[in-house]
Amino acid sequence: VQLQASGGGLVQAGGSLRLSCVASGRALSNYGMGWFRQAPGKERESVAAISESGDNIYYDDSVKGRFTISRDNTKNTVYLQMNSLKPEDTAVYYCAANSGAWDYWGQGTQVTVSS
Repeated sequence: VQLQASGGGLVQAGGSLRLSCVASGRALSNYGMGWFRQAPGKERESVAAISESGDNIYYDDSVKGRFTISRDNTKNTVYLQMNSLKPEDTAVYYCAANSGAWDYWGQGTQVTVSS
């Protein structure tokens, strides 16, 4: 499966962005999906994840109550709605697909939050 992430950009603190990740090559419904991020000089970290059916969702504590992960398997797309953005959310955001491990990765989209 190939993944294409988009939707990043520059936003002021308190603003919102919605990231999208479109899958091709195989149906998205076969995979658990996740969003990760990596800030300069830091390790990549998990942000949110959603099961194949959407019934199970995980959020890192740092984004709970601000970010929402969702998926539309009919559109082969997973989303990350990011509200109340903070400067510390600045990072490259990646989507990934899980078929037992996080085997497939998108190219990343830059999110920059100014104070």
